[in-house]
Amino acid sequence: VQLQASGGGLVQAGGSLRLSCVASGRTSSWYTIAWFRRAPGKERAFVAGISRNGGSPYYGDSVKGRFTMSRDNAMNMVYLQMNNLEPEDTAVYYCAADNDPFVRNNLRFYNYWGQGTQVTVSS
Repeated sequence: VQLQASGGGLVQAGGSLRLSCVASGRTSSWYTIAWFRRAPGKERAFVAGISRNGGSPYYGDSVKGRFTMSRDNAMNMVYLQMNNLEPEDTAVYYCAADNDPFVRNNLRFYNYWGQGTQVTVSS
């Protein structure tokens, strides 16, 4: 599967962005999908994930209550709605996929990665 993330940009603190990730090569319903982000000078960190079996998404502690992940299997799309953005959310955001039905918060469990999209939140 090939993944491509988009939707990043520059936004003021308190604003919103919606990231999209399109899967091609195989239907996205085959995969558990996750979002990770890499802030300047930091390791890539788990943001959110949703199992290929459906169910509620899982979120990293720093984004709970502000970010919402969803998927549209018919369109092979995954979304990350980001509200009430903070300067600390500034990072390159990546979508990742794996055949495992479980959502893992460790990046080493994901075999497929998109190219990343930059999100910059100004204070």
